[in-house]
Amino acid sequence: MGDCEFMGSDLGVEERLIAAANCIIKGLSSNISLSDDTKSVMVDLCSKLSLITTQNHQIGVTKDRDVGLVDEIESRLNVVQKKIMGWEADQSMIWDSAFPNDACEYLNAADDAWELVGKLESLCFEDEHGYELSRKAHDVLQTAMARLEEEFRHLLAKSSLEYEPESMSSHVTEDSVEEGSTSLYRDESFESSVRSCSVGRTLENSIIDLVNSDAVIELRGIANVMFKAGYDQECIQAYNHLRREALNECLSMLEMEKMSIEDVLKMDWVTLNSKIRKWNRAMKRFVRVYLASEKFLCDQVFGDEGLVSLSCFVESSKASMLQLLNFGEAMAIGPHPPEKLNRILEMYEVVGEHLSDIDTLYCDDVGYLVRIEYHDVLNSLGKSVTATFLEFGKAIAANTSPNAFAGGGIHHLTKYVMNYLLILTDYGDSLNVLLGDGEDVYPNSPSSSENPSREEEKEGEFSPMARHFRSVATILESNLEEKSKQYKDPALQHFFLMNNIHYMAQKVRGSELSQIFGEDWVRKRYMNFQQHVLNYKRASWNSIVLYLMEDGVQHPGSNSVSRNVLKERLRSFNVAFEEIYKTQTSWIIHDSRLRDDLRISTSLQVIPAYRAFFGRCNNHVSDKLIKYTPDDLEGFLLDLFEGSPKSLANTNRR
Repeated sequence: MGDCEFMGSDLGVEERLIAAANCIIKGLSSNISLSDDTKSVMVDLCSKLSLITTQNHQIGVTKDRDVGLVDEIESRLNVVQKKIMGWEADQSMIWDSAFPNDACEYLNAADDAWELVGKLESLCFEDEHGYELSRKAHDVLQTAMARLEEEFRHLLAKSSLEYEPESMSSHVTEDSVEEGSTSLYRDESFESSVRSCSVGRTLENSIIDLVNSDAVIELRGIANVMFKAGYDQECIQAYNHLRREALNECLSMLEMEKMSIEDVLKMDWVTLNSKIRKWNRAMKRFVRVYLASEKFLCDQVFGDEGLVSLSCFVESSKASMLQLLNFGEAMAIGPHPPEKLNRILEMYEVVGEHLSDIDTLYCDDVGYLVRIEYHDVLNSLGKSVTATFLEFGKAIAANTSPNAFAGGGIHHLTKYVMNYLLILTDYGDSLNVLLGDGEDVYPNSPSSSENPSREEEKEGEFSPMARHFRSVATILESNLEEKSKQYKDPALQHFFLMNNIHYMAQKVRGSELSQIFGEDWVRKRYMNFQQHVLNYKRASWNSIVLYLMEDGVQHPGSNSVSRNVLKERLRSFNVAFEEIYKTQTSWIIHDSRLRDDLRISTSLQVIPAYRAFFGRCNNHVSDKLIKYTPDDLEGFLLDLFEGSPKSLANTNRR
């Protein structure tokens, strides 16, 4: 190629390109004819040269523009750094400043730092100055976020309100926004809807302020900036730590101390009974008031952050809630003495009452652990109620004593059982649910033969609770039958059963138990009671009245009985009456109406016969042999059944 032979020379790439271009220009300057292939190559060369020229121009423009943007960013960063670092030299807290605008300005500076970091990250730096500027922006942002975390902790801690277990003021819906507040970082429309949607309508009226309302606005502003800058975990951890401690303090004020299941199981009943009462009160207040308010607070602070609010609520309250449930679980798995039954029922109803609240508060997957534990405790308490009710019946059946009950009065067991059943009527809805699940807890009880009447079945009165209460009553009656056999005196056996069955019937008829047992049950008990009254009178008085009859048959005015027979019968009657008097004055009837009725019916059986006999004796027996007049006997009968033994020995009233 003559002068164009350079490709094999030692020239550099750029020099060779220049030499080639000069060679092409020289060749084109001569009037030579070009082939089509050569023309195509030349066109392609021209296109490439044009593209290179355009790209070089754009690169130059971009470099000039980036230099200007970096200068602007650096200038803004210096201003932001001055604001941020100015507070680092000050030991006081920004949100304690006497100047309301300080907090707002600091948040603006922190927000600017985050914005500048983002802009710097979008630039591609090739020089050391650019990298240094980016590191500086990150350092400023990190310093600001660390300070905001500290301020968040301080503000949340100092603004938390003391718990007031006995008097709780209702929450004020409208929050005032003071001049200088960080409302710039707060969604104004959020406040109007957060209350009802966050905790549900049933809990809405229970909400109280846990943190000063003005501070909540500031906390929300800090949280928004930290979340935007990617420091959400630091903010969440600070919040959860402080609120977890606050809820633990709440439990302490509600007198709920941490106890293991083993601690609960070792407690004596008196202590445990007191703990249950406190637990019931604490559960009602903690769930309905404090948890609802805690959830509301989370929604106020983190409401714009999706599931963050719910996660924070669950994390901060989970330990306290599980502590309460741990006590409930301990009660459910512990022994089942009858005296626990109404207390466990109280716990069951308290837990059941707040079931929907818990489902609302601990919704979605994040609340699953607490929600399922709550349901498990409710189920465990329900099973414990059924087991305890079964033990109640077994305890009645197994109740024995070596000696007969003194005085034939109302046995302690009868009072205990009937009063206990009366107490349990307060838990009718729960017992109908729990005792209606599955088979009869007393499948072999004597009451299985005592079916409800058609009227009861038609009216729906024979509920699961009624069926089981009847079983308990029948077990009690069977036990009383056995106890009556401890008396050697048949009259006292019937007297004892008369007393106790009358008490049972009266207890049912005069209380809410009447709606459970039904009128048919009461009617049968009164019939049974009347039969024992009749049997008592036969065993006590029939034999003594025979002394007053003529040949066993009363014939007033008859003179067919010899004088000696009258004397013997009078003597025998006096001895028998004095013995009955001595014995039955020690017997007791607590019910004054029953006592009077039995005295009257006894008097009607004895006094007319004695009055007729007394008339015959006046005609055939010396007055010195007649110890008592009919009026005397009538007065003596009024001394019976008082539980205070008396004697007529060596007494002559005439």
